[in-house]
Amino acid sequence: MTEADFELHPKLEADTFVVGELPLSRLLLMNDARFPWCILVPRRQGLRDLHELDSGDSAELFAEIRRLSLLLLALGNVDKLNVGALGNRVPQLHVHVIARRISDAAWPDPVWGRGAAQPYTAGTGQALLKELQAGLDLR
Repeated sequence: MTEADFELHPKLEADTFVVGELPLSRLLLMNDARFPWCILVPRRQGLRDLHELDSGDSAELFAEIRRLSLLLLALGNVDKLNVGALGNRVPQLHVHVIARRISDAAWPDPVWGRGAAQPYTAGTGQALLKELQAGLDLR
C-alpha cells in the first residue's frame, strides 16, 4: 500500500483535531483540554507496532517525536513528557506524546481511563492548534 492509501482509524478521527502533516506522520491533537496530548500517526497503512516500520521510517518517527516533544516543552508548564505506543483499543500504529503536569487530573498515573475527556472550547483548542502549527512550521 502507498501513502495515498492511508486512512485514519475512525476512533482517532472522532477523538482528535488534525494539526497537520509531518514528513512521515499526521499530527493530531486529542480533544481533551486536561492534557496537551498529541498523537503521531505514520501514514503507512496496515501497521500495528513500531517494529513494523522500516529503518528509514523508524528514524523519521523518532525525529518527529523529538521535535514535537521539544515544542511541547517550549510551550511551557510541563513537568514530564509521556511517550507511548499502546494500540490496545486502536490497532493502527500511532504514538502518543503527552505533556504532563504534576497538577493535572491524572498525575502521577497514566492518562488513559482517568475521568471523562473535557473537550476544548473553540478558542482554546484553536489557539493550541495554531501554536503547534507555527512551532512545527505546518501550513
